Amino acid sequence: VQLQASGGGLVQTGGSLRLSCTASGFTLDYGAIGWFRQAPGKEREGVSCISPRDGSTYYDESVKGRFTISRDNAKNTAVLQMNSLKPEDTAVYYCATRDLGCSSSYYWASTIRDWGQGTLVTVSS
Repeated sequence: VQLQASGGGLVQTGGSLRLSCTASGFTLDYGAIGWFRQAPGKEREGVSCISPRDGSTYYDESVKGRFTISRDNAKNTAVLQMNSLKPEDTAVYYCATRDLGCSSSYYWASTIRDWGQGTLVTVSS
């Protein structure tokens, strides 16, 4: 089981980035896949998830209206489009899956089954 994340980088305030997460070793056909982030000195928090089965989504309040998550089941991939980025979005972003479906409980890291490696997102002011 492996989650390969890509797409982080440096962007100015108001800019956009696109994160991708590709799963290998299993098929994304149930549960939830999404993204956590961890800023320096802060706990890891769930940002967004999507259910591969029915497309239901969750967004933390801090990113609603700015981030959009989507999935391509044929490619076993989830994508997080991040627009209108703010300096407070700066963090290491982690792709993560769990057996439970996508809901607001995805915010909590305790339900996560698999983690990908982190990708750094830096938003300059």
